[in-house]
Amino acid sequence: MQKYNIAIVGATGMVGRKFLEVLEERQFPIANCYLFASARSAGTRIKFMGEDHVVEELTETSFDGKNIDIALFSAGATVSKKFAPIAASRGAVVIDNSSAWRMEKDVPLVVPEVNPQEILKHKGIIANPNCSTIQAVVVLKPLHDHYKIKRIVYSTYQAVSGAGMGGYLDLQNGIRGEKTLQKFPHPIFANCIPHIDVFLDNGYTKEEMKMIQETKKIMGDYSLRITATTVRVPVFYGHSESINVEFERDFDLDELREILTKSPGVVVVDDPKNNQYPMPIYAENKDEVFVGRIRRDESVPSGVNLWVVADNIRKGAATNAVQIAQKVVEYWESGQLAR
Repeated sequence: MQKYNIAIVGATGMVGRKFLEVLEERQFPIANCYLFASARSAGTRIKFMGEDHVVEELTETSFDGKNIDIALFSAGATVSKKFAPIAASRGAVVIDNSSAWRMEKDVPLVVPEVNPQEILKHKGIIANPNCSTIQAVVVLKPLHDHYKIKRIVYSTYQAVSGAGMGGYLDLQNGIRGEKTLQKFPHPIFANCIPHIDVFLDNGYTKEEMKMIQETKKIMGDYSLRITATTVRVPVFYGHSESINVEFERDFDLDELREILTKSPGVVVVDDPKNNQYPMPIYAENKDEVFVGRIRRDESVPSGVNLWVVADNIRKGAATNAVQIAQKVVEYWESGQLAR
């Protein structure tokens, strides 16, 4: 198999390091790997595939002369807005984990189990969706295909790692009894904070509106009616979501379970009589999306309640991006996508 030159932007961050872990696990065909981060992190050594790699400072000339094929970005929206177009102009396919490009009309927003064909439309940049959106649509798309979703109500219970190292440390320090906060406006230990990202004029947070808008774009259906409440909870890894869905038509509950059981990337854990249901502690460090507590919503004619859990740093970020990279390579090698 042909090998490819890969770049990681934000290589020293939580997701950047997970990019490397997932690339190695999946034996991605790499010729050369270039690691970039801020000036503060430049010079850091990271072991990858048995070799030490030195992190370089990200500059406007970082992509010159390196023939980088794919660049995985996870360094925040400001960095992505500036440097993703530069990388793309040097011939790299950028897969960006920030919010910078997700809602741009000409930028594909991709979850490989849901809409891989959108990759074929890229113009140099492919957006990785929000972590909470990714796990939701992996479960919802096959149901939408069969029953046509009319309305979605999202209620999320999101791990502190979704807020980066600062969020992780806020919980860790709170467990130790320390009161200094690095990320959140309130203590997260022994608490729940119904506030993720900034509040907007409509009373929703930016995180909530991301879920609403991204779901419509990924599912390819802007007629969907969606509302969301997103909450930060004292869990290190793994986002949980209560998803209430109303369909256009009625459904058979056993058939619905069977559809989910056969859906790519989905694991059904739904045996409440034996206390079997998805939980973050079991989803941690796994790439699948877990669904359980599957039951009718008896308040409407065609509704169902789902409990969906996934590792937000893996499937919600790094793994999804690497899966996109794998599809890009697959399309190159099949001739469906020009390099």
